[in-house]
Amino acid sequence: MKVNKITTLLLAGGLLLGTSACDKDLLDQSNPNAPTKENFWQNEGDAIKGVYASYAGLQQFACYYRSWHFMAHRSDESFSQSPFVELANFTRFIQPDVDFFISSFAWNDYYRTIYRTNQVINRVPGITMSETLKKQLVAEARFVRALSYFDLAYFFGNVPLILEEPNDVNARAAQVTQAETEAQIIADLQAAIPDLPLVYSDSEKGRATKGSAQALLAKVYMQQRKWAEASAIFTQIINSGQYGLAPNYVDNFTGSNENNRESVFEVQFSGAVLEVGQGQDNGSSSESHDRPNFFGPPGATFADVQPRRWLLDAYTDSTVSFAPGSTKKHRIDPRRDANIIHVDNPDRFYGVTFAEAQNIRKFGWRSDQQYWRKYLSDREVFYDPSNPDKALENFSSGYNFRVIRYADILLMQAEALTELGQVGAAAPFVNQVRARVDLSPVGALSQEGMRQFIRVERARELAGEGVRWFDILRWGLLDNQAGIDNLKSRDPDFTNFRLGVSKLLPIPRRDLGIDPNLKQNFGY
Repeated sequence: MKVNKITTLLLAGGLLLGTSACDKDLLDQSNPNAPTKENFWQNEGDAIKGVYASYAGLQQFACYYRSWHFMAHRSDESFSQSPFVELANFTRFIQPDVDFFISSFAWNDYYRTIYRTNQVINRVPGITMSETLKKQLVAEARFVRALSYFDLAYFFGNVPLILEEPNDVNARAAQVTQAETEAQIIADLQAAIPDLPLVYSDSEKGRATKGSAQALLAKVYMQQRKWAEASAIFTQIINSGQYGLAPNYVDNFTGSNENNRESVFEVQFSGAVLEVGQGQDNGSSSESHDRPNFFGPPGATFADVQPRRWLLDAYTDSTVSFAPGSTKKHRIDPRRDANIIHVDNPDRFYGVTFAEAQNIRKFGWRSDQQYWRKYLSDREVFYDPSNPDKALENFSSGYNFRVIRYADILLMQAEALTELGQVGAAAPFVNQVRARVDLSPVGALSQEGMRQFIRVERARELAGEGVRWFDILRWGLLDNQAGIDNLKSRDPDFTNFRLGVSKLLPIPRRDLGIDPNLKQNFGY
């Protein structure tokens, strides 16, 4: 392929050298290797490439490649002892209004993704092609735009709402309220749902489906505490028959069994290392992510983010009872050892036990510490004592990141029904999730009892997946001192939480300088 490209360039050069100076029109040509917005959107192939580029935006450095995971792990389930002081301070709510790489890069990469979706939404309708496919591609772009604004709205609050392609580099979009952004997300998803398929062929799995858009729409309603609206959509998803729980809980976090029946939407990654570094916005950048390199045990990873002790303790399940002759073998919730590496976990990690890792100089794991396990390659990559310096996790994980899975849908449906006072109707959805890991069903509870049970069950089921931040936001725990004190009892980092300030990230100072109409979030 490289030879062909070089040959083409040489032929082009020969043509130019042999052209008369008076033939100016022949020299005034567009570079076919550098398409512009004006000459690109011509046919069905261009439309499909444009949608793929929109999905690729989600793989960027500050989206699901890296920064999203840090932004979403400021909740009470995680903490950081990283020697990277800026990163550790970020998780401790010490957030100066400077262009720290998380907030600054996130702002850039999300808006780059939105810019791509805007081109698809605005230009594909004018292309002569299959009307059905055209509508589907626009709907997919609307989903990606909605997902991007979902993260921006709940991380940053009031953000610029850009829906068109600016024709001037000096053009500026108005900064709108979080409620206005939510309204646009809802509008995009409502427009997308009718034109998205229920399922794709095996070769196209990973693209947004009708269920993906419905789930994201219901998640917005949940954040708005519109329980009835959310529950109605969850009912549609559940009744569609397209989703179910994977038989093996662990299959949701490894490289095998990706895009399985439990997956409602996941960002696609590949571990293939290409010419340029990961997370970058170019055609030869590896389509991988580096979450495992920061969320895991020392020696195998940087161990920058760890689970809190209360979460480990929450897996001791008081609802499990053992009758004489029972075949049940555990009182400890088995999700504990699937999610967290700790001294009492009997599994092997990278081929060694916890006790062995304590005595390996490269590792040196501490019995009073616990480490995240989800998305690690510890079941596939093994420590080689003859090559102790070999990296175990790296910057090129090919494991897809599951943004929304069916277990989350079931537990949100249970939560919505509980808030509507339908506690009895909520229990079966909780019990589906618990039955997968052979735990006893939840008994009869009051509304408040079920509310609290679901909150802990979500922590156990979805630990380390980045949903906890959106949960505590929805539950109002970030809105008053009583809520902060509640969180602080489990996570001392909330001592630094400034009420009315820390719930939102600062808008990057650089962008405030570029656009004088942008207003910084309160307190920064």
